[in-house]
Amino acid sequence: MPEFAWPWVIVLLPLPWLLRRSAAPGRAGQALRLPQPGVRLAVVAGNRAAWRYAVLLALAWLCLLAAAARPQWIGPLQTQQRSGRGLMLAVDLSGSMRTEDMQLAGQPVSRFGAVEAIAGDFIDRRGGDEMGLVLFGSQAFLVTPLTYDLGAVRAQLQGAAVGLAGTETAIGDAIAVAVKRLAALPEQARVLVLLTDGVNNAGSISPRDAARAAKAAGVRIYTIGIGATRMRIPGFFGSQLVNPSADLDAGMLTDIATQTGGRFFRATDSGELAEAYRAIDALEPMPQRGPSLRPRHELFRWPLLAAIALLLAIVPRRFARARGLSA
Repeated sequence: MPEFAWPWVIVLLPLPWLLRRSAAPGRAGQALRLPQPGVRLAVVAGNRAAWRYAVLLALAWLCLLAAAARPQWIGPLQTQQRSGRGLMLAVDLSGSMRTEDMQLAGQPVSRFGAVEAIAGDFIDRRGGDEMGLVLFGSQAFLVTPLTYDLGAVRAQLQGAAVGLAGTETAIGDAIAVAVKRLAALPEQARVLVLLTDGVNNAGSISPRDAARAAKAAGVRIYTIGIGATRMRIPGFFGSQLVNPSADLDAGMLTDIATQTGGRFFRATDSGELAEAYRAIDALEPMPQRGPSLRPRHELFRWPLLAAIALLLAIVPRRFARARGLSA
């Protein structure tokens, strides 16, 4: 249905009449009557032309008022998917995330390459969540504040590079940065998904202290430890089998998740990483229905264009008539 957003603009309707009345000169006396009949015909014709101009000007003024009142077309009710949840992703960019012990579509990729692809799909499925992104290495940085624009979050993740925040791992600082943002949300479900492949060896806050602060703020933390347990590397006497995830502190990640009401996931390959994100997706389900809103489409352009067209029709003729009279 159509309606006006600013209907009070109608009070300006008599403004031209008031301005004309206040600016009209007083009568100086009886005008001189001329006996010539041609003069009388010219006066009658002039009155008709003035009447037409007055009607066109009145229509133009009405169109301008209609445009200023912001006519809108109100659409039908549409259900909005809004979970009320604030979900932060904290992704490790330390130097070890370059390790190519993952496979994606049959091709070897680095740990961050697998995260970039699989976490990107997770982001796309979370429509309705407010989501933000924290990247951490030797330091932790809030890259994307909480937003419903999931495309921006994914773009920031895809634009990141290993080593961007330093080569070490500040897990406690990353948790603290995320909790600070999530705690600002009033009475909403607060979730942090933290992914790392190492042990906390940088930063000013210990992970367990940060976890206690998260618990006090009502933030659930899901932790993902990424990295294969077996990897063959070339050596002087031929290739040898090593554990590239020897530094991963799985016990600490488990404690953080348990203390805050979340879960710890171990992802030794891209399949397990995808399964971890699917499990988190299921543990934090989206609502079936959200608040209903009516879309509003602005229609002011049409009366505005009509007013411009009327003015363009009046002004040239009026100008030409004035020139003719002056000649």
